[in-house]
Amino acid sequence: MLHGACWPRESEHMSSPMSDEIGPLGAGPTTGALATGRVIGLDLGTKRIGVALSDHDRTVASAFTVLVRSGSPADDRARIAGLVAETEANMVVVGLPLSLSGASGPAARSVEDEVEELRRAVAVPVELCDERFTTVIANRSLSAKGRKPAARRKVVDKMAAAAILQTWLDRQYALAGAIGGAAGSASQ
Repeated sequence: MLHGACWPRESEHMSSPMSDEIGPLGAGPTTGALATGRVIGLDLGTKRIGVALSDHDRTVASAFTVLVRSGSPADDRARIAGLVAETEANMVVVGLPLSLSGASGPAARSVEDEVEELRRAVAVPVELCDERFTTVIANRSLSAKGRKPAARRKVVDKMAAAAILQTWLDRQYALAGAIGGAAGSASQ
């Protein structure tokens, strides 16, 4: 797997570059147009859930909040569903903690299981995105800004969620450009 790769549900697939169908990865019609609307990014930790939010045009991800795990997975999913409704998000992207080799270990399988439950709890599509190095990137960024370790712990999860979501947003633009380029060259 490539660093920064993002995946739709296993049952979804990319449509033909010449089709007018909606692509699964957030692109609009496969002529290269991008979908709009807010997207929530999640970093699902064992103690905290980092939450990020995109702008309406899906170009910038911003750290939004940190949810402390309640001890009840159902309550945590309900809180996420509440955030989806409150922010009027039309997509959720969840970080998938793959190993450095790209293999799916226990942490990734745990997230995949939680995502299956989350898909039943929210009324919008939920996708996975490789989250390797996002917490490291967030910690380094906070450290460079002079944040002390105790202060970093309070915000690192939402910063990691923002890195996950930005990876997904950037991938959507790359895919839309590739699809748009294929459709444009086919019509000439």
